Order: sequence, then structure tokens, then C-alpha cells
Amino acid sequence: MTADAALGTHRLRAATTAAARTACEGGSRWIDTAPNYGAGTVHRELRPVLEEFPAVRVATKTGFYTRTQGREAVEAGALQAGLAEARHSLDPGFLDWQTRRSTTDLGRADIVFAHNPETVGHGDRDRLHAELRAAFAVLEDLAASGLIGGYGVATWSGFTDDAFTVPELLALARDVGGPGHHLAAVQQPVSLVMAQPITRALDGRGPLVQARSAGLLAFGSAPLHGGELLDLVTPELVELIRPGADPAAACLLAAGSCPSLDVLLVSASTRDHWDTAVAALDEPLTDTELRKVLDVLAPR
Repeated sequence: MTADAALGTHRLRAATTAAARTACEGGSRWIDTAPNYGAGTVHRELRPVLEEFPAVRVATKTGFYTRTQGREAVEAGALQAGLAEARHSLDPGFLDWQTRRSTTDLGRADIVFAHNPETVGHGDRDRLHAELRAAFAVLEDLAASGLIGGYGVATWSGFTDDAFTVPELLALARDVGGPGHHLAAVQQPVSLVMAQPITRALDGRGPLVQARSAGLLAFGSAPLHGGELLDLVTPELVELIRPGADPAAACLLAAGSCPSLDVLLVSASTRDHWDTAVAALDEPLTDTELRKVLDVLAPR
């Protein structure tokens, strides 16, 4: 099975409200966002669409903030003075403040991801894991209170750089939440540029397989690598992936065919873009076909 297409709001090239409504009308079951996206305006722009489509679930993040949000956090006593320009914090007081503000702006939050926690610690795994445990404790309390549905980790390089593993994240969640913890999902890039998750999953290992085994949802971000992949993929590679497909559809299909991937985030700004993405995922590549694609891309 291919992953389900869902709207990612990081690189939208159209008004967020319009793009979100288009995706929801087209069948998206998830919207993924963050409080710092769109210069800090995305949450409020999404709220009317989420109210219109109550069955669509929303995942947001905590950690990054705009300069304005940083100053507001300092004024609220949620962030130490002088840190407004840092633009990222996993301080428990800040995470609590930002998450509560996000749920107010969005109306709800089904999952809140700790956003790129690997930026903390500068390679010191013990420090990173201690900060993650403290962050999980805050998110666990918010989930237990019913303010959020659950929490997770959205990372750019944490799994590939071995900053943490899914079993380690689960252990931290059990530490703070016991066997009934609310750790619910992980998110990482999955694309033909960042193909390690696909390679590992095809071999029956890695974070996606571990997440599936633990009952966590696995989100794949940046399937077009911020659009850069479209300038890198060759006509020959497109034909290998799916004869007759356009480059974007072929790249989405390759990412979405990754084993154990549940949700593929697509920044579709128009109904045509959304329908193209959904159609691209209709007929997944087999594991054998996907291995052939990765073999072509492997260094010689």
C-alpha cells in the first residue's frame, strides 16, 4: 500500500486557507503545520477550514518560533530574556506556552510534534535525551488533560544521524507516561534525495518499521525535497519509476511506496496539484520496483 497523501503547509505557494480547503475537499485526512510556518500566520488561517472539516485531523509542532513569537513568549514569562532571537527552544515552560497557544489558534491539535529536537545538544546524546524527556513530560501532561490528542517527534536528521531511535523515544515516553503514554507518531523526510528511510524499510528495519511495529503513525515529509528534486530527476529515471508519469508524480510515487509509511505530506496549492498527487499514489510500486529505482541512484 502507498501512504495516504496529506497536506503539508511548510512550502505552500497559495493562500493557506484555500489550499487547506482544497485538500480537505479532495480527501486529505491530515493537515500538518507548525506555529512558525507562514511567518506565524498559518494556524489562524487553518482554523476556519478545520472547523468546516471536523473529521480532518491536524498535526502541529512545538520548538521553533518566529522573532515576534519569541518576544511574546519572553513577555509572557515563557522564555528567558535574550532568547527571542534564538528561534528554537525545548524548554518545558516554553513548550507548554506554545502548545496551549497553538491549540487556541487552531481550535484543536490531534498530534503535537517536538520539532527537530536534534538541534539541541550539539551532538551530546545524553543532553538531548534529557531535554527530550522533559519535553515529553510536558506533552504527556497536555495529552492526559485532553488538550492535545497525542505527541511525537518531527525530525530532519535525528534518525539518520542516530541522535535517537524509535525504541529510545518509546522508552522516554514510558518513563514519563507509563505503559499508557501518548507518544503517537514520528515524522521524517522521505524522498529520492533522502532515501535512507526507504532503503532501511525495504530491508525490514529502521525507524519506519519500528514505528509501525509499535503502533505509531509514520509521516513522511519533503517528498520533493523542497522542489529541488524536480531539477535533479532525469527523464530516464521517471520512465523507470512509472512510464508516462510527470516528474513530480514519479517522485511522489517513489516516496509514497516506501514500506511502513502511513502519511506522505504534499504541499499542493491547487486542486490540480492535489489530484495529481493523489492519482500518483493510486498504484504503488512493488518492493522489487522500488529497489530497482534505488539501485540506479546508489553511488557507483
